[in-house]
Amino acid sequence: MGDITDAAACDAAQAEPPAMTKENNLFMQITVHPDGTITRPEVPLIPPSSGSGAAVFSRDVPLDASLGTNLRLYLPNPAPPATKLPVVLFFHGGGFVLFSPATVFYHAHCEAMAAAVPCLVASLDYRLAPERRLPAAYDDATSAISWLLDGAARTDPWVAAHADLSRCFVMGSSSGGNMAFFAGLRTKSAAVRGLLLHQPYLGGEERTPSEAASGDDAMLPLEANDKLWSLALLEGADRDHEFCNPTKAMAPAALAGLPRCLVTGNRGDPLIDRQRAFARWLAEQGGVEVVARMEHEGGHAAELFVPESADELFDAMREFMSADDHTSA
Repeated sequence: MGDITDAAACDAAQAEPPAMTKENNLFMQITVHPDGTITRPEVPLIPPSSGSGAAVFSRDVPLDASLGTNLRLYLPNPAPPATKLPVVLFFHGGGFVLFSPATVFYHAHCEAMAAAVPCLVASLDYRLAPERRLPAAYDDATSAISWLLDGAARTDPWVAAHADLSRCFVMGSSSGGNMAFFAGLRTKSAAVRGLLLHQPYLGGEERTPSEAASGDDAMLPLEANDKLWSLALLEGADRDHEFCNPTKAMAPAALAGLPRCLVTGNRGDPLIDRQRAFARWLAEQGGVEVVARMEHEGGHAAELFVPESADELFDAMREFMSADDHTSA
């Protein structure tokens, strides 16, 4: 889905993007062929940043060579000399169908996150649908948690030197937020101090008011939303399947043992109705400790393109993560 390797091209790719509309929306550019295969739009990719002048270092490490999965690690430069950093295992968005850690805007987002929080970020390059439908992405997310908690300190020099593995957080944005929730359900490890669920990608057979009003949304128009779920869910599953609509399909008892959750969302997101209902369900029926920040300005994925939205998200992350420090002290 494109590649960028020289500095000039990187600078160009990180220039201010054109105004987003339904017409230039990347999800609308996915072509679905009669045999069920797809052609994805070209999106610039950025290599890791390893030069001495980089504000954040990054490098790629393998996760499962047989599956082609890996992680891109991000380390602030300079790293704090006296204290180790919390770790954020991050799952990117893209409706389970598009993007990777190297995608220009997700690479820049993880760089900004590592510097601003600060933290060591591990961004997962997971298998995409429809070639690998759900739960393949959940399997990869669970494997990434196992890598981080069970062996990374022995095998990776950045984790060994700079990571405080007693402060691990699992985070995702959009479809990645959905993944973080399901990976958290599978893991339920005391070593995971919290789940950071940013604009989790959820759905259902019955439209919510915010979904019904999203026909011409610039980032997640209704037609694209429908297409993504048709490509991601198991063949024959409808949108009340638990992968899409856990509040309807999942028994609250399944939430027992889930760690603290930060659920963040923007008022202009077509999914905001579902995200608010999801946060209430976690707290009121599941008994999960939930911090909800659902009233930010902007639309879906605004933090990738609007610096003020990114700053709001990073502020919420810092507050949530520091509260955990006080709780566990």
